[in-house]
Amino acid sequence: VLLVESGGGSVQAGGSLRLSCVASGFTFRRYHLAWFRLAQSKSREGVATIDTDGQTIYADSVQGRYIISRDNAKNTLYLEIKDLKPEDSATFYCAAVPGGCVRPLMEVCYDRWGQGTQVTVSS
Repeated sequence: VLLVESGGGSVQAGGSLRLSCVASGFTFRRYHLAWFRLAQSKSREGVATIDTDGQTIYADSVQGRYIISRDNAKNTLYLEIKDLKPEDSATFYCAAVPGGCVRPLMEVCYDRWGQGTQVTVSS
């Protein structure tokens, strides 16, 4: 089982990024997926989730600027971030769990994690 994130980098505030997470080793379409972020001096927080039917949930702090999507044919999860702000600077992780969970923005829900991709936003 492998989740590999990419797409992070250093960007100016106001810009956009699209993060990708390529999965292998499991039946991707049957998994509930999510993006988490870990900022310096903070705990890891769930920012967006997408279930097997494509239904999405966002943390209030990112609503309207983050868009999560999935391409089951490519075994890939995406996170588009618009209007980047310095407070978006963090390591972003994708996560997966078979089926679903009651609280999909909670870290404990997931049993598969990627290694993370760093996003740094300068003002």
